[in-house]
Amino acid sequence: MSSILRTRKIALVDCNSFYVSCERLFNPKIRRKPVVVLSNNDGCIISRSTEAKALGIKMGEPYFKAKNIIIKNKVEVFSSNYSLYGDLSRRVMRTLKRFNSDMEIYSIDEAFLDLSNFPDQDVEKVGKEIRETVLKWTGIPTSIGIAKTKTLSKIANHIAKKKQSGVTSLIGIDNLDPVLEKVEINDVWGVGKQLTKFYNKNGVYNAKQLKNKSNSWIKKSSNVLGSRTAMELKGIPCINLETTTTKRKSCVVSRSFGKRVERFQELKEAIANYCLNASEKIRSESLVAKAITVFVRTSPFQRNYGYYSNAKTIDFPIATNNSIEVVKTAVIILESIFKNGYQYQKAGVMLTGLSNANDKTNLFLSEKDEKISSLMRSIDNTNHRYGRSTLSVASAGVQKRWNMKREYSSKIDTADFYSLPTIRAI
Repeated sequence: MSSILRTRKIALVDCNSFYVSCERLFNPKIRRKPVVVLSNNDGCIISRSTEAKALGIKMGEPYFKAKNIIIKNKVEVFSSNYSLYGDLSRRVMRTLKRFNSDMEIYSIDEAFLDLSNFPDQDVEKVGKEIRETVLKWTGIPTSIGIAKTKTLSKIANHIAKKKQSGVTSLIGIDNLDPVLEKVEINDVWGVGKQLTKFYNKNGVYNAKQLKNKSNSWIKKSSNVLGSRTAMELKGIPCINLETTTTKRKSCVVSRSFGKRVERFQELKEAIANYCLNASEKIRSESLVAKAITVFVRTSPFQRNYGYYSNAKTIDFPIATNNSIEVVKTAVIILESIFKNGYQYQKAGVMLTGLSNANDKTNLFLSEKDEKISSLMRSIDNTNHRYGRSTLSVASAGVQKRWNMKREYSSKIDTADFYSLPTIRAI
């Protein structure tokens, strides 16, 4: 009976300027300096430190547009290092699970955590303990918002980011209107640009006004999701924690090249690398693929060379996650869609028809197949321990001139002993 009556308490744990925090962790000299991290091929700004935000550098702004401000204020610039960010994200999530296994990993730097087992008066204290533990164990600073619903916990987190303690709890506050009145409608979780325009047109400018709108009007004027958001702002849970991850149906790996690719050999190396990456991903989830699609395209803005785009799909004879088989099939496809005389900007592979590897019973399974499975496990274990591409296939190449542009890479690798900071004792 007590479990039914207890107050639902959801904490949103959000890593502060996550990509920047990861870079700072291995480079203490930049801890107080303005820092930005760039997207693929050093295109746009995707993470900013508090100091960089104060300079007026905008999220998503192209790097070349902000370059004058960056140079003038000696802003530290880094290319994205997703293997580093992924590893630190996993460490943060493992730390959070020690407080409760009922957790939804929402993104690489966010997670919802169920704190319903803790008394109302203790949740803020628990939030501070979570924050201190994550900082101590991983070195990543976080902000934590706690409330009765996921939508309100997002708002609490938004408030927490501006507090020195980094923790805000809305539990036990009977009247949230003064809090919600300060939250602009576009900052409410689930309200996008188009919905913001619609609400503004109808006199709804903040979270309080949306909360107090009649449910029938919201349902009639927007949709069921809009109704859920309004109910959640009233403290009525409508969005459950998704604590179990659903199996993916497909796996896509694609990249824009650091420079235009003309030669088949370079394109083949890129496709082979994407295949290895995709195969490793589905093996980590105990999945096999029924088919593979390879696609290539040139830039639509490069008119001198003309535009070309093509894709082709081939079914595997037997569903597989064997990297060698996947690469071999992908190269066959590439040979059929590649055309000389074009400068290719992007390519990728997509594994489809994914299913559980353990559910498949192959009557034609041989000793050779068992050896290949053992080989794949050995490759994955080695690459996990010593870094991706430690073991690879010859067709994936070595120099990789087509690789993403990463002019400002910190080259930090958590699998590399020599990436550890050097401490000098005087």
